[in-house]
Amino acid sequence: MEPDQVKQAVVVGAGIMGHGIAQVLAQAGIEVGLVDLHQSCLDHALNLIRGNLQTLSEHGRVAASAIPDILARVHPSTELAAAAQGAEFAVEAVVEVPQAKKEVFQQLEAACAPTTIIASNTSSLDVFSLAEIAHPERLVVAHWFAPPHIIPLVEVVPGPRTAPEVVRATAGLMTRLGKRPVVLRQFVPSFIVNRIQSAIFMAVSQILQNGWASIEDIDLAVKASLGIRLPIVGVV
Repeated sequence: MEPDQVKQAVVVGAGIMGHGIAQVLAQAGIEVGLVDLHQSCLDHALNLIRGNLQTLSEHGRVAASAIPDILARVHPSTELAAAAQGAEFAVEAVVEVPQAKKEVFQQLEAACAPTTIIASNTSSLDVFSLAEIAHPERLVVAHWFAPPHIIPLVEVVPGPRTAPEVVRATAGLMTRLGKRPVVLRQFVPSFIVNRIQSAIFMAVSQILQNGWASIEDIDLAVKASLGIRLPIVGVV
């Protein structure tokens, strides 16, 4: 798969992450099948996308005239097999329940061409161990952050059998979408950001448990220092 040639994708799961991922793909000119078990969830997702685009338009990030075409590229469906037909890139964005993800991987493999990349949006699960698919070389993690139409980072994580070209193509597609991909060299639980966030949480918990500072002062300490400095100086 060449990132600049992707014309069709499918996103399974129309919740907090799925609707935003579908929106970003549609903004890049890609036709997107957005799948959910419930029509009510799909209706809500389309309303959220419409609202997101309107807000972006009000801030000059999306032309108002482009909104109808973007919305027209999102194709809601309760039928995964039909929505996945012809997709070159598939995104699993269902709840963090292993069995649910396992079933989606199996359905995507049955519905998609052998060359279709299957990208999981899991934030920590070892999907490579739980996925029972015939072509594990095409399974990769592409972990977005909420709200996905705003936050630029996407963590791209290979499994032990993920093909190098799948990692390259996934990172390339994220760049095409206007995202900032980072590629891990191997799977580790929680990846990069959630590991760092967990370390911060542990430090904050220690300060609170020992009564060294109040919640308000801890928040202020981070927001008025690290929150400003980190985007400039980084952590290394």
